[in-house]
Amino acid sequence: MALNSPTYLAFLPLILAVFLLVQVRARATVLLTASLLFYAALGALELLAALFVVTVASYTAGLLIARGQGARARRWALWLGITADLAVLIALRFQTPIAEAVNAVSVALGFPGGSPFPPTLMSVGVSFYAFQGISYLIDLYLEVAEPERHLGRFALYMSFFPKLLQGPIERASDLLPQLGTLGKPTYEDLRAGVLTFFWGLFKKVVVADRLSMFTGAVFSDVQRFQGVPLLIAVVLYSIEIYADFSGYTDMAIGSARVFGMRLTQNFNRPYSATSVLEFWRRWHISFSRWILDYIFKPVQMGLRSWKTAGTVVALMVTFLASGVWHGAAWTFVLWGGLHGVYMACSVLTRSTRARLLKAIGMADSRLVRWWRIALVFALVSVAWIFFRAENLGDAFYIVASVATQLPASIAPSIADWSHNLLLDQSWREAAVVLVSLMVLVAAGLARSRWNLHSPELFIQASPPWARWVTYHALGFALVIFPAPATRAFIYYQF
Repeated sequence: MALNSPTYLAFLPLILAVFLLVQVRARATVLLTASLLFYAALGALELLAALFVVTVASYTAGLLIARGQGARARRWALWLGITADLAVLIALRFQTPIAEAVNAVSVALGFPGGSPFPPTLMSVGVSFYAFQGISYLIDLYLEVAEPERHLGRFALYMSFFPKLLQGPIERASDLLPQLGTLGKPTYEDLRAGVLTFFWGLFKKVVVADRLSMFTGAVFSDVQRFQGVPLLIAVVLYSIEIYADFSGYTDMAIGSARVFGMRLTQNFNRPYSATSVLEFWRRWHISFSRWILDYIFKPVQMGLRSWKTAGTVVALMVTFLASGVWHGAAWTFVLWGGLHGVYMACSVLTRSTRARLLKAIGMADSRLVRWWRIALVFALVSVAWIFFRAENLGDAFYIVASVATQLPASIAPSIADWSHNLLLDQSWREAAVVLVSLMVLVAAGLARSRWNLHSPELFIQASPPWARWVTYHALGFALVIFPAPATRAFIYYQF
């Protein structure tokens, strides 16, 4: 049941109505039941089994950590819980390479059945609640979180349906206290929740799904294009993946808000970042915090005697691990590796760049700031090529074509604009994209101008006439301008 589906649009208000009608002590049960039904609606029993194993393993290991007598017992409980969570994650997320390895060994030993078989099990959401279980155990071990002794409440913490499939990855200290005090949502909760949800729906069905028509036409057959259209497709994909993923996050945050709960803000204008480090502080924030706290910091501490070199190695390890988490493919490894290289170069050249800008009197220059924003967007977009490309050959073709054939392709692109500049799409689709992108930019500028964390705060502060114009415009866009075909969220595969 996708958050952008008609089924979910009926499911959410139904669960809210039941939530409001039952007594306070039964509300957690309503949400847990709804979460399990939501996950079961995907029609894959293996997902419920995976959720059950991760929940029980994390809950049991958490109690053992809390009750452990001595460091050795607590450490054993920690690693047993982490191992169980990782085993489920690896088994479902890396079925194909595991199957290929097993079959290769089978053939080498002389047994039949050597052909690789395709994955048959779904893994939607597994990464997110497995990571959540791991963070819970580590936080308990470090004594920065309290153990949850109520199994039902802990199960709801793991499975709460708005964030189940794509996050945010919630920390125990943020979400568990809210689950223990489920009161009646206020009018502001309901209004902000509904507005945030439909703003996310707009980003998904009007912006991201329509952009995927343009980018899909190119990335599915890159050899038909060269130079300018490839550059356009890369830029559009950078916007598409932002609109798609942040759209889901807004819908998840809005869904939780109508029950009076607050999930982590997962995006904060990432393409306004002036460094790749800042980009990761603004992009997929809950995941960035996770890899910072549970991969980068331990590795950096272990290599602290190496000083700056240790930081560089820790960055590379962290982002290569991030790439592998996204998929067992060289395209994802290179995507993560590129971000590691960007960050390492930033660390190694930081003092030199600062001295140079100070020497020429441009340390606080607005021009330098805009140059940095443009450079970060370009670097991140190059990395997105490897993230989106079907294979390494396509990715390297795009990079080489844009780098070497861009000037020569400008005139042919203008002459055959319907094929090259519009990427085989109609002028109407291009006009809708242009207007919707202007709306996204305007919303981002408003958030920047008033330093707001979410779009509903800006609308809430507006006069009544402006709010109602916004409500009607948003509803009109969702009814009139959704993309012709609904597409699955990009991060469902992770």
